[in-house]
Amino acid sequence: MIMEHPEKHFLVTGTAGFIGFHLANLLLEGGHRVTGLDQINDYYDPDLKYARLESAGIPREQVQPGVMVKSRKYPAYNFLQMDLEDKKGVMRLFEEHRPQIVVHLAAQAGVRYSLTHPHVYLSSNMEGFLNILEACRTFPVEHLVYASSSSVYGLNKKMPFSEHVPVDHPVSLYATTKRANELMAHTYSHLFGIPTTGLRFFTVYGPWGRPDMALFLFTERILRGKPIDVYNHGKMERDFTYVEDIVKGVEAVSYLPPERNDAWDASPVDPARSSAPYRILNIGHSSPVPLMDFIRALEEALGKKAVLNKMPMQPGDVPATWADVSELTRLTGYRPSTDVYTGIHRFVEWYREYYKV
Repeated sequence: MIMEHPEKHFLVTGTAGFIGFHLANLLLEGGHRVTGLDQINDYYDPDLKYARLESAGIPREQVQPGVMVKSRKYPAYNFLQMDLEDKKGVMRLFEEHRPQIVVHLAAQAGVRYSLTHPHVYLSSNMEGFLNILEACRTFPVEHLVYASSSSVYGLNKKMPFSEHVPVDHPVSLYATTKRANELMAHTYSHLFGIPTTGLRFFTVYGPWGRPDMALFLFTERILRGKPIDVYNHGKMERDFTYVEDIVKGVEAVSYLPPERNDAWDASPVDPARSSAPYRILNIGHSSPVPLMDFIRALEEALGKKAVLNKMPMQPGDVPATWADVSELTRLTGYRPSTDVYTGIHRFVEWYREYYKV
């Protein structure tokens, strides 16, 4: 295989999770070395997390806290079960393995869950990220790429959403923690010169997805003949983005750390840039799809009609998302190519195979 980039050692957090699993596989197929990290909590079915690891050659029976496990499929892949709130453990990992590029995807996900379990978000998303920043400060890396979210746009109405507008009105604690991560990253970029890129993900879906997300929930309930909850009476739009397109964009960004820019003008303030080696980028399909069209595509893929339970908007939710990805495209050439119809069919094929339905 001819590599476009020299071999790198990546630390990817959240590799038992949805996006982290796909990213680790992409990097390993590209000839890179990957150290994977995950807490493997029970926010959703841990069996799915272990199955992702098994698919990447990490035997479930060998996974235990604090033990590095070598993949049977990828010689350059090692996995460690660890809680990112373990400051000493994170420091020890960086000291012993010295990653060159860190892609931090581990976090407590879910807007709705944050309404009922707020303290989990502060410990996981804030303290865990602080420990990553401290480790990157103590054992310098070439680039820290981390997951933010489209949810930071909150009450913003102007679309498509641009990184260059303020995002000061989040409507969920999950979004608040993600915005806080962006501010924390800027502080560390400014004070300690750590090159950081925050990626605002827009509604990622695809095979091996999270069971708490709409596509997974809809598929399960439609196949069982149960109604699906459709919020805002179906008057929703989402910038659905297929996971393979997402991880290609993440990889492309990882090779391009931002540089210090002493010519940056703080007036007017551009919240996506700085004099520090810091940037914020949207990563999405940039083609919002009405929720009802999404449901119709799923019905076609399943060969079964959905029973709709139309409901009001949920607290913490927004009616529409739409990513302006012009900055990411300019920087990397990023062009997502998977339409929703194709992506949903691929998900359904995986779902039927995985659950034998």
